[in-house]
Amino acid sequence: MEKRAVSPLEKHRLTYRPKRPQIFEDLTSLVADPVETIRSNRDIQALFPKTSEQPIVRFKSGASKSHAPLRVAVVLSGGQAAGGHNVISGLFDALKNLHPNARLFGFLSGPSGIIENRYIELNQELIADFRNTGGFDLIGAGRTKIETPEQLKQSLNHCKSLNLDGLVVVGGDDSNTNAAILAEYFLANECHTHVIGVPKTIDGDLKNAHIETSFGFDTACKIYSEMIGNLCRDALSAKKYYHFVKLMGRSASHITLECALQTHPNLALLGEEIEFKNLTLKEIVLLITDLIVERARLGKNYGVILIPEGLIEFIPSIKLLIQELNVLIPQGLDGILEKLSPQARQTYEYLPQEIEQQLMLKRDPHGNVKVSQIQTDQLLIYLVRSELKKRENYTGTFNPVGHFFGYEGRCGYPSNFDANYCYSLGFTAASLIHSGYTGYMGVMQKLTEPPEQWEAAGIPITMMLDFEKRRGQLKPVITKALVDLKCDPFRVFSEHRERWALEDCYRFPGPIQFEGPAHLCDASTFTLKLEQHLNVTV
Repeated sequence: MEKRAVSPLEKHRLTYRPKRPQIFEDLTSLVADPVETIRSNRDIQALFPKTSEQPIVRFKSGASKSHAPLRVAVVLSGGQAAGGHNVISGLFDALKNLHPNARLFGFLSGPSGIIENRYIELNQELIADFRNTGGFDLIGAGRTKIETPEQLKQSLNHCKSLNLDGLVVVGGDDSNTNAAILAEYFLANECHTHVIGVPKTIDGDLKNAHIETSFGFDTACKIYSEMIGNLCRDALSAKKYYHFVKLMGRSASHITLECALQTHPNLALLGEEIEFKNLTLKEIVLLITDLIVERARLGKNYGVILIPEGLIEFIPSIKLLIQELNVLIPQGLDGILEKLSPQARQTYEYLPQEIEQQLMLKRDPHGNVKVSQIQTDQLLIYLVRSELKKRENYTGTFNPVGHFFGYEGRCGYPSNFDANYCYSLGFTAASLIHSGYTGYMGVMQKLTEPPEQWEAAGIPITMMLDFEKRRGQLKPVITKALVDLKCDPFRVFSEHRERWALEDCYRFPGPIQFEGPAHLCDASTFTLKLEQHLNVTV
């Protein structure tokens, strides 16, 4: 096979040495220190009796000692996020730090690789070509859920056949829920493979009091913000286009909020606020239309509007419709409209035909509507154009352009922040396995400090679990973190958005910087800084 071409930037990034906490300089002397136990609710305890009463642990230096070589496998689960390769390289380097004869395997194409026992052994030469690069192409990823008795049994047998001391699951909320299920199942069946999760999702909705951010969010927001900034400049230059930009984030609006703080658009819709205010689709359309009319009065027939991918699921009337469709569609499409409640049917018939068809599309593996395939930007453009025709006082021009910034943000070169963060997460996962913990998520804390001062911890996954209805049944899942309307990021956004609406306050972040002053290259998102109550100039 012909060797692929390597760009000058990629060649340069391969030589970057990620920064990591000082405590990771010698893993052989690392000691896990239990600090507190947070009890799960009784129903979760009943499902996870062996892993639901474990303590949060932090790491500290202790006495150096010799260790046997570990055998560990890693699997990339769910959608891509910048930094996945650095989790693998950090895990590999950490295992070799513990013992030169340690071995790392990679299950191929996601969790299905565990079920089907498809894997490769990862060595220094192979990993060297993927350090600090984007994507998951080293071993591939997938969205298969390991949940049936047969799948669980196959997974256990294949981990046993490889004599694995540890399995690292790199994924989001559903993938880490899977890690908790595997950890419990392995313990119940006397398998010594320790299962550790790593927080990954560009959507930013895998976080809580102990997880400050998921990896990939920083890079994705910086990539999207560069492109939005370019559109802001285009709007300001051409003075005749309205750019409707749909952004990733099916369950939460974290990306939209961060990109708004980065670029200062004329309007940014946040699903959580729309749900809180109980706004209808028509009210949202009127909000956008009023903005366009007022800007036209000022001689400005252009602007930039940000829309979260999952917006329609936050609109109460459409949310009801989707909930009913998610239950009915698996039963078949014949006569489905007659089975809808009167309110849901009225909402369905109000929508343009194209959107009606998109709501009927095949569901994702978790039984949810594929909101990325619903053209929310085009829906709003269609309805706003119709509303503008009714405005007798509107004399402006409306030239809308729809965009969806989604996959573009998943596989870019990881920012220095994500490169450092993911590399450290690999070390944390290795340290948890080495210390004998299972059913944990490896996390880094104090992330607004320099990387050398970051702190490593292990969080029991069961303490994050709750029940959610999936395909009509209650399932244990990690609760998604939505935008907190009382948090500092939203407060700062709220303080500025009225001025951004009518004045051209656009901010142009430009491309990700890899070289230069730390405040330009290593800085985290505005969201993370504001959540840590730091002073940020927006």
